[in-house]
Amino acid sequence: IYGVLLTFSPAAADTIVAFFSDTDTVASDYDLIVTGDLGFIGSELLFKLLKEQGIELPNHNDCGMMIYSRNVQDTHAGGSGCGCSATVMASYLLPKVASGEIKRLIFLGTGAMMSPDSIKQGSAIPAVAHLVRFEHSGE
Repeated sequence: IYGVLLTFSPAAADTIVAFFSDTDTVASDYDLIVTGDLGFIGSELLFKLLKEQGIELPNHNDCGMMIYSRNVQDTHAGGSGCGCSATVMASYLLPKVASGEIKRLIFLGTGAMMSPDSIKQGSAIPAVAHLVRFEHSGE
């Protein structure tokens, strides 16, 4: 699982770099940048990859890290990506955007494009990252 997890971080880093370039924005333009399922290990790798590109994310958090306590629970690298992402977005982040507490939010969901045939053949498991920007409308 760690190998698959570690492929998510480069996908997230590439997506963030492309987004900032395409939109001519930087991390500080956003109140919060949230990844869905990188967990502790994947987030550390994300920071390292982005630092190599001259980007720091002081306003980053990860849904798995927001739900689980590494010191209390035996979560290893993190929790379930899709479960953590859906839970944190629906119950915690979207209400904060709706109320205006968070004005600008970037959310990145990551995942692996697993195929039983690819795994059997020893092929690499490609990862993807989907970025969505949320903004409070002020209404």
